[in-house]
Amino acid sequence: MTTTQTTPTHRLLAAGLLAGPLFVGSALAQAATREGFDLTRHPVSLLALGDGGWVQVATFVATGALTAACAAGLRRVPSAGVWGPRLLGVFGAGLVAAGVFVTDAGAGFPAGAPAGAPETSWHGLLHEAGFGVAMLGWTAAAVVFTRRSAARRQWARAGLTAAGVAGSLLVAAWPDPDGLPVRLLVASAIQFAVVAGLAADALGGRAGRA
Repeated sequence: MTTTQTTPTHRLLAAGLLAGPLFVGSALAQAATREGFDLTRHPVSLLALGDGGWVQVATFVATGALTAACAAGLRRVPSAGVWGPRLLGVFGAGLVAAGVFVTDAGAGFPAGAPAGAPETSWHGLLHEAGFGVAMLGWTAAAVVFTRRSAARRQWARAGLTAAGVAGSLLVAAWPDPDGLPVRLLVASAIQFAVVAGLAADALGGRAGRA
């Protein structure tokens, strides 16, 4: 296979390796430097508000775009199938929407925000909708990729993807409300690790055929 044929797809797939480190790294850096922000009480979405909020907005949008690019790359890989990449693209689109439409201030952040639950605005509703679409897209994509790998007897790949689904859902849905924002960030890290694994696997397969 020629370089002109493989390079664009390789670049798209490589975007999936960057999405997770960008999202998690940006969130941790902001959590450590934004005055008044406490990751044990404040969800990452609140970082999109106040001075410097543009950083988290850009993080959501860039991460979503990188994930969508990876999905486009996977669509060019026959072994990835059709619906898995499409649903992964939905995950990316949901992240972009969550960045474009910011959440509502609450839990005392940023300064001056109400201490309790926020009053919901139209953009807050759209933010939650984008987040929900992203989570549904990722979960459905992971299930599709798991089933496809199992059907092709690629047991290691299927097992790792299934473990990612179980791990992220368990961490996020744990009933104890204390530390929920931290658990959500850990769940996000697991989700992006699955995306990176899919991208790395596809990159390895294409390199072996080049």
